[in-house]
Amino acid sequence: MKSEYQYHEDYIRNSRGVELFTCRWIPSSSPKALVFLCHGYGMECSDSMRECGIRLASAGYAVFGMDYEGHGRSMGSRCYIKKFSNIVNDCYNYYTSICAQEEYMEKGRFLYGESMGGAVTLLLHKKDPSFWNGAILVAPMCKISEKVKPHPVVINLLTRVEEMIPKWKI
Repeated sequence: MKSEYQYHEDYIRNSRGVELFTCRWIPSSSPKALVFLCHGYGMECSDSMRECGIRLASAGYAVFGMDYEGHGRSMGSRCYIKKFSNIVNDCYNYYTSICAQEEYMEKGRFLYGESMGGAVTLLLHKKDPSFWNGAILVAPMCKISEKVKPHPVVINLLTRVEEMIPKWKI
């Protein structure tokens, strides 16, 4: 029996020279649309979002994922995010490069974000709203509750300390 999809893995380099792991699930027939996965903090596309990729590809969608810098099989200090905009820009550059490929130019483009990936998804959409056809948000991290947010003085202090000693263990 022929598989309903093919799974591929690869590595790309971002604009900062960091090697990022990418994966894709491509249906055996022409895809209905493209789905771009945005994973949560400390997670990765190849493992924690594997079932999602398989189900969507089996339903006829081409699914693409990328492990953020410092996450999964990508290079970088484990779970260290120097600038959140780096994640958004890395995803934007990779995902739009896929959409520019001739075989995918006319396909619908959808973002799929879980947890912190929901925030990435919202920022990707905000960056270029007319480019995306839609987004799926699963338990998205949209805002930190005021109930758990530290006092502004603490935030200011920690921000300054982080700039001086970003990787010290506390």
